[in-house]
Amino acid sequence: MGDGKGRYSGTENRPSWESRLPQWMRRRAKDTEPDDSAREELLLAVADAGMPLAPAAYPVSYRCSCERIGCPTPGRHPVSFAWQTQSTTDRAQIQRWAEGEPLANFITATGMIHDVLDVPLEAGRSALERLLEQGIDVGPVAESGGEGEQARALFFTATRGTPEDEDEWWPCELDCRPETMDEHPGLRWHCRGSYVLVPPARLPGDHEVYWVRGPEHSLPDPLTLLESLTDACAQFIGDHGDIEHEAAWPLGR
Repeated sequence: MGDGKGRYSGTENRPSWESRLPQWMRRRAKDTEPDDSAREELLLAVADAGMPLAPAAYPVSYRCSCERIGCPTPGRHPVSFAWQTQSTTDRAQIQRWAEGEPLANFITATGMIHDVLDVPLEAGRSALERLLEQGIDVGPVAESGGEGEQARALFFTATRGTPEDEDEWWPCELDCRPETMDEHPGLRWHCRGSYVLVPPARLPGDHEVYWVRGPEHSLPDPLTLLESLTDACAQFIGDHGDIEHEAAWPLGR
């Protein structure tokens, strides 16, 4: 059950790294150094689950650390254009990045080991509750705070394709084209060529990205979640028809 903030599953069974996330966030004053040991522990848990990481920008007040004037996604994008080849699960490299950039967020490159089904936050919470009630295996789930369409729920799944199986790749702009809006309202499917932020991460306006279900959960087949997620998205769009559909994450950075 939820606790009113979208954080599901009993805290008594959470691993030590997950229970330290609120502590990491509380100790961190805006634009100051975090508790590095807790932050690294959380990031290494993601890498240990096989999800490759690369450094990302971070918010500086309402601006972005990249210093790009009018950055459209402050704190939400990789710092390097080579993020796809740079992404790694190597613990030593991730520790070097984390220690060298104590304020940096991190992204995980999708489409190699895992995909991410990215839905409006309200729809994601509704779908998660329904999936758990049905006894369906749900993998890691994160919530990304923000205003309007920036508030998202991220469902981490096994990937639907590999470089040896090109026909199985799904387009990450699944719901970003007008002709697909009615069929998959509100849903983005991040796969090859895409990425998402991983917890712990800060966003402008004192928002954050945090785990609802941590990376210790096995990655499910995305098709086992898809029906519940699309139904929840359709309900969400029906209730909020005036919300504009925007790409939740840039793809060309």
